[in-house]
Amino acid sequence: MPDPRTRSLKQRFKEKDFLLGVELTSSRGIISGNKLQKTIQFGNDLSQIEDIDWISVTDNAGGHPTLRPATLGRKFIEKGKEVIIHLTCKDMNRNALESNAWTLASEGFNNILALTGDYPQTDYLGGAKPVFDLDAVSLVKLLFTMNQGLETGIKKKISLTKTNFFIGAAFSNYKRHENELIPQYLKLAAKIKTGAEFIIPQVGFDSKKMQELKYFIVDNGFDKTKLIGNIYLLSKFTSNLFHKNKIPGIVLNDNLHSKCMKAAQSPDKGKAFFIELAAKMLSIIRGLGYNGAYFGGLHNINDTIKILELEKSFGNDDWKEFAKEIGYSQKGEYFLYQKNQETGLLLKDKPNESRNKPKLSFKNKTNYKLSKIVHNLLFVPNSMGYKAGKSLSDLEKYQKHIPGFIHSIEKIGKEYMYDCQDCGDCALPFTEYICPESQCPKAQRNGPCGGTYNSICEVKDQDCIWARIYDRAKYSKANKNILEHSPAIKDNSLKGTSAWANFWRGVDFSSKLINKK
Repeated sequence: MPDPRTRSLKQRFKEKDFLLGVELTSSRGIISGNKLQKTIQFGNDLSQIEDIDWISVTDNAGGHPTLRPATLGRKFIEKGKEVIIHLTCKDMNRNALESNAWTLASEGFNNILALTGDYPQTDYLGGAKPVFDLDAVSLVKLLFTMNQGLETGIKKKISLTKTNFFIGAAFSNYKRHENELIPQYLKLAAKIKTGAEFIIPQVGFDSKKMQELKYFIVDNGFDKTKLIGNIYLLSKFTSNLFHKNKIPGIVLNDNLHSKCMKAAQSPDKGKAFFIELAAKMLSIIRGLGYNGAYFGGLHNINDTIKILELEKSFGNDDWKEFAKEIGYSQKGEYFLYQKNQETGLLLKDKPNESRNKPKLSFKNKTNYKLSKIVHNLLFVPNSMGYKAGKSLSDLEKYQKHIPGFIHSIEKIGKEYMYDCQDCGDCALPFTEYICPESQCPKAQRNGPCGGTYNSICEVKDQDCIWARIYDRAKYSKANKNILEHSPAIKDNSLKGTSAWANFWRGVDFSSKLINKK
């Protein structure tokens, strides 16, 4: 028999019903520093455990600068352990992401978790400038294209050597409101359709949400996508951190927080309680039919072994009782499926009804309606305005002058209505006329990031634009279609030019999408 450690992670998912991985968080400093040496020792210990199938290494977690994940990952590949490298969009533009991906492929890192990333925090001499040139959906698209053989060349097109990336994506469904939950699921579908092969959801402590995600995957025909449950070993410190919403996207409600604080007063500082909670969550994830589990918050091999051994001691059906116990929902939380009051879980064949039609303010409603009128007049193919605009923009003799004249008119109206940033590759028709460039700190064109709390942006004290986009779309009964266009990838070379003329000339994202239909 060949050494199982020589098989790829993708192959292992085909051979085993359930896989386990552990997250290692990279930190700041040189690799010989004490903190990183402890992380490496823990990773080496994990490499000796047969039950652990891979080690996952984070990329600047929390938005702080750390040692690059591949530097840590090399230590564990050398031990024969599969490694998942986190690749985030916050610090690198598309060229740097592609370069990084080529390096990873060349060094044997074929498992990548594609992430938008946490917003950069204040560190060396102030705040770092965020990039977000791509997002998670468009990064998945890039990696998938590299797997197919990326085409390059100006005069003569050539296909580069195909990579063999096993592409993963994250997902956040621990959301309280319908208008922040549904866009998350629409974005998840976009990631899978674009090429994501495994999904790791955000940390959460509600078995109903774990079940909800499983049902969604099955009901939408995404059965081939590997679903990996996320388990975090809590402590008093992290319980307080999560409860105060200090980590974007992670929710720990009052009830669970109270239990954590009570357990922390025991002589072992809550260690037994936290390990039992993690073991029960592992049992639930396995019982729900997930393909694996992903551990975070682990820092030593003893805790890892205790969780695994405790979970093995449970009976086959104990997870059903644990599911009733671990249901730490938010007040009034929205679910895709109706609740089963007897089991504490959800009813698969009973989708939840959408909540009431959203109420838009007079200003919001007026802006939205006026935007749609202008769009229908000027940008719907075969309309009089579209034909006139296309003719003017296509006139070779006036190409340098007419688009500039159009641009001047365009800027006045769009700056007033949308706080337009003059990107030249307008997303408004696909974001219900809410500008992601000016109103989203991460400029998300393909759905929301996972950092909202109660529909509020993780960076600014404002409603997430994708919650607002969903409300507008629902108001006009088009909410199921808001991410059909994914992936939307902005052409930065068009910045400072007329988006109207670019649309009429067929050089921007929107026009290319319409021409595909």
